[in-house]
Amino acid sequence: MTTISNKTLQLNTGASIPSVGLGTWRSTDEECYNSVKTALLNGYTHIDTAKIYGNEVIVGKAINDYLRESGKPRESLFITTKLWTSECKDPEKALRASIDRLGLSYVDLYLIHWPVAVRNGDDPFPKDESGNRDTLPYNEWNYVDTWKKMQLLPETGLTKAVGVSNFNIAKLENLINHPEVTVIPAANQVEIHPLFPQVALVEYCKKKGIVVECYSPLGSLGAPVLDDEHLKSIAVKYNVSTATLAISWAVSRDLMVLPKSVNLDRIISNIKVIELDAKDVEAIEKYGEGKNMRLINPDWNTPYSIWEDRPDY
Repeated sequence: MTTISNKTLQLNTGASIPSVGLGTWRSTDEECYNSVKTALLNGYTHIDTAKIYGNEVIVGKAINDYLRESGKPRESLFITTKLWTSECKDPEKALRASIDRLGLSYVDLYLIHWPVAVRNGDDPFPKDESGNRDTLPYNEWNYVDTWKKMQLLPETGLTKAVGVSNFNIAKLENLINHPEVTVIPAANQVEIHPLFPQVALVEYCKKKGIVVECYSPLGSLGAPVLDDEHLKSIAVKYNVSTATLAISWAVSRDLMVLPKSVNLDRIISNIKVIELDAKDVEAIEKYGEGKNMRLINPDWNTPYSIWEDRPDY
């Protein structure tokens, strides 16, 4: 039997983060508003957005309408947004703009969206003369430079915690061990699903006290997790959908998971989880390691792939 997940994880700040939240990437304004309102009315307390999603205004409207109508305090919710790559040199300015768009006085978590920086300007995807992304060389500006500014933001009261997204072990190690870094990221939001379990990264983050957040927990566009026959067979064993299996698997690993949907029935069902046998959790991990199916892989026009086991790019 599925039950609404009320599990929380503890950030290194001492704050609690709900283990299941709503992702809001790729949706129309109407879909986004209805999705957020439906989620909040059905047990969700964590909403995840980002400047680049282009929906902070709509997400904020849904949040504020819900708070007003329910009479619940802002503190009852956990709101995350992210710093885009073209604004890395002034994260405080970018955060203030995101908060204004959301119509809030603060967010609970602010993340570096990607471990790269692109040329500043109005275009979030600036191109160089060859038509490729105009990514700044590592020695000109990099994610460590950005983090040195990010780590100061909790002191402003604009965010309760700061973290990163799409960081591998090499980049986390480089960041944490830098002599000017005094704050360890509270979270690392990365692609994780049963076909791409990222076991080594999860183990590393847990050792460092970094909460791992899973985006695209069903495999992003096309949701290949849902069509996998092996995963389907395990879901049948528990008499649940493959989506419920995938989300429950992440929760069972003590990960924070962010399923995204604009289907209102699926939003309601996505927060309902089951307890999986530890042997099945481990078996799915091993099966996924064999698949190793990374699905989110934008071309940042860097000398090396940002996923390579090296600190620079």
